[in-house]
Amino acid sequence: MKHVTLTFDNGPEPDVTPGVLDILAKENVPATFFVLGHKIDDPDRRKLAERAHAEGHWIGNHTFHHDTPLGRVEGPNVPEDEIGRTQELIGDLSHPDKFFRPFGGGGALGPHLLSRPVADFLTAGAYTCVLWNVIARDWADADGWVETAMEIMAPQDQSLVVIHDLPTGAMAHLPRFIDLVREGGGEFQQEFHPDFLPLTRGRVTGDLDACVTDPAAA
Repeated sequence: MKHVTLTFDNGPEPDVTPGVLDILAKENVPATFFVLGHKIDDPDRRKLAERAHAEGHWIGNHTFHHDTPLGRVEGPNVPEDEIGRTQELIGDLSHPDKFFRPFGGGGALGPHLLSRPVADFLTAGAYTCVLWNVIARDWADADGWVETAMEIMAPQDQSLVVIHDLPTGAMAHLPRFIDLVREGGGEFQQEFHPDFLPLTRGRVTGDLDACVTDPAAA
């Protein structure tokens, strides 16, 4: 649990994200928010992303609809509709690395994450694809996710944690999570370890093929 990188998916949410930002500010923990395009298309929700950006957090792209892992969606317009449109809405809030996190459908890693056209779109657009190794399942266990995360992180030197700023009640436990990480000797860092980046600014830097559906095998 030496180094812990904290990320929030599926926001922003007016009833949750401000409180999360207050906690992060109080605890001096930098994070990344992977936002949904259909949410930041709402000006009031985009203001929450603007606040996060202004407070030093990074803003990433987590698709527009978040309905189905992109390796399972066909159609010529999918990359632009899901990624390009969201990136346009993020606009000047984007990190220079253009962070993109695929939808895992419950946090699973595998070739369902990206189709070949989506992978080609990310490469051509110089995106950085950000994966993970700690799924706390906070959406399903609002009161027990902290213990789940701590158990997964315990043997790891690098932990990239996915939690959600959603109205489930789970974020009420965020201060306890931060305290337990620090009590266990963990340090929060904003940077993404290279092990979690199969694509960096459009350049293959990991096992990108493991994330891409092979049509011939389907």
